[in-house]
Amino acid sequence: MSADQRFKQQEAVLGYSFGGPIKVGGNYAPVVRDGAFVYVSGQIPRVGDEVVVVGAAGAEVPIERARLAAKISTMRALALVGRAVDGLDKIVAVPRMTVFVRSAPSFTQQSEVADSASDLLSTVLGPVALHTRTSVGVLQLPKGATVEIDFIFKVDERP
Repeated sequence: MSADQRFKQQEAVLGYSFGGPIKVGGNYAPVVRDGAFVYVSGQIPRVGDEVVVVGAAGAEVPIERARLAAKISTMRALALVGRAVDGLDKIVAVPRMTVFVRSAPSFTQQSEVADSASDLLSTVLGPVALHTRTSVGVLQLPKGATVEIDFIFKVDERP
């Protein structure tokens, strides 16, 4: 099964489609390719025009909802990269992922939230998804989102 097929399976599991336009929130590029490296700007859990998980993890957002936010953010990034390089099977590595979690003052499970993004990458991309990662708690994120994630992907440059 291809990475693109596994991506479609995850869309069904999550109950969201990432096939339409991916809205960006400002004057920046959501994806920039530099040779074999594809940089993806921070992705929040937005589907269409709606940010589907807002609030602070550990306060108004339970950890399972925060983990869903991380999965949606990751799916958005994968959709963007797949479009930019003509398919997710062109990804050969994920050198870096940074996960920002809007957190209540006492919330310390940022890495558990980030785990859901790591797990989703592994499910869709297989062994090439192994990555370095930082997860940090922050006071606020754009649009009140619970999670924002940025990525660096490495792709096969052969046609």
